[in-house]
Amino acid sequence: MSGTLYLCATPIGNLEDMTFRAVRILQEVDLIAAEDTRNSVKLLNHFDIHTPMTSYHEYNKYDKGRKLVEKMLEGSSIALITDAGTPGISDPGEELVRMCHDAGICVTAVPGPAACITALTISGLSTRRFAFEAFLPSDKKERENVLLALEREQRTIVLYEAPHRLVKTLKLLADRLGEDRCVSVCRELTKRHETVYRASLSEAVAYYEVHEPKGECVLVIEGMSREAIEQEEKEKWADVTIEDHMEYYLSRGLDRKEAMKQTAKDRGVPKREIYNYLEKGKS
Repeated sequence: MSGTLYLCATPIGNLEDMTFRAVRILQEVDLIAAEDTRNSVKLLNHFDIHTPMTSYHEYNKYDKGRKLVEKMLEGSSIALITDAGTPGISDPGEELVRMCHDAGICVTAVPGPAACITALTISGLSTRRFAFEAFLPSDKKERENVLLALEREQRTIVLYEAPHRLVKTLKLLADRLGEDRCVSVCRELTKRHETVYRASLSEAVAYYEVHEPKGECVLVIEGMSREAIEQEEKEKWADVTIEDHMEYYLSRGLDRKEAMKQTAKDRGVPKREIYNYLEKGKS
């Protein structure tokens, strides 16, 4: 029988967040695949874990992934850990998970800390629906595509950012999403100097231009409100005459009644107002 891949979450800052189950699994598996063995050995030593370790990271994820799959097909069980947090979230672990599923290998998770969820829950913003984008792409074209999608995103947005790029990213977001959009900048999560700075994007830019940020950051940004979307729709039709607006829907097969209803909805006015205007134009 083949072995199992365990996705083991590890602390994002506070070692007390390591679970008993994670320690046990890391002690029991045949091999630990770590994103950075030099970093992970400190964690393993702290919890007296002496399981053999190998590297698995962005630059060897395909070749090393195939080798790890072979080991699991031979019966070995492997635990995957990232530098901090939950493997598979914004790291190469997702590729190994895909390989295991393709090979029919059992994959299970040992849940625990995740920076994106930790920041979201303490941000003070809506947690009901959210969009996680990790780091904005470095490629200019790809980044532009992501920003275009985020401009009208109604869900709460969660982004990662390094401290030396924080101000630049906040300025970019203020320009694209609006200076008044609310943001919670969460830094040093679970550590002694954990902070949550909640303000508008423009205020956050001004603050961090004076106060140099330290530590990895998670940005939790308010989604576009339904009211803002409705206002944007109204403004789109502001320069279009009611006659042309009606013709837009009539030419698409709507009958006169439905065209009036949709025109009124677009313009944010009662249907009776559209009807009266059109009737007045006939006289």
